[in-house]
Amino acid sequence: MSETQAISVVVPIYNEEGNLEHLFAEIHAVLHPLDLEWEAVFVDDGSSDASMRVIHDLAERHGELRYLSFAENRGQSAAFCAGFDAARHDIVVTMDADLQNDPRDIPAMLQKFAQGYDLVIGWRARRKDTLAKRWASRAANAIRRSITRDTVHDTGCSLKVMRRSLLLRLPRFVNMHRYLPPLLQAQGARIAEVKVNHRPRGQGNSKYGTWDRAVAGVFDLIGVRWLLTRTVKYDLKEHNL
Repeated sequence: MSETQAISVVVPIYNEEGNLEHLFAEIHAVLHPLDLEWEAVFVDDGSSDASMRVIHDLAERHGELRYLSFAENRGQSAAFCAGFDAARHDIVVTMDADLQNDPRDIPAMLQKFAQGYDLVIGWRARRKDTLAKRWASRAANAIRRSITRDTVHDTGCSLKVMRRSLLLRLPRFVNMHRYLPPLLQAQGARIAEVKVNHRPRGQGNSKYGTWDRAVAGVFDLIGVRWLLTRTVKYDLKEHNL
């Protein structure tokens, strides 16, 4: 872990009051023993429950926790982007707050990242979702790969390790977090996948329906494909910078 000096764990949160104590305890238990500096950045996306009360309490007890709170619900992509902006370190780990992502997978992903990659993606090889969600995800991934031409198995897994300097260069739009692999690849990122644990949801309810996400995804893919074909690329012949 010596190549990885400091990380920021960015977690978007929307009505997850029952999961936050457990989530932070797991993150702390995994990262505290490692030889690195770390912080957790919790981004509250306008929750209507007691999530912010729990976050305030956690922040008072743990100096590693920083937080942002939106005035109103702006969506997961906006929460991720706010977390990227606020992160103090160039290595960013992202994950969901519903406890389906397992923080114990982070060390292996950091070790892979340290081998020279710019993006390491969690691959939920054995998902704990409903059959309908698993089938919808497989179909969506297949369609996405055919259009964006990336080779990632599971772009929908929020557990990722990324280089912040590249994230800050990306175009920002609603649902952009679902297309980070092809967007980062267009910026020259080296990408790897690591199989990760996937757990049943903790407390609370899923924030996404299966088919409304699929319909929105069609429009997103059209826009992402346009962006990818218009990405500016160049190689320097020489310079005196």
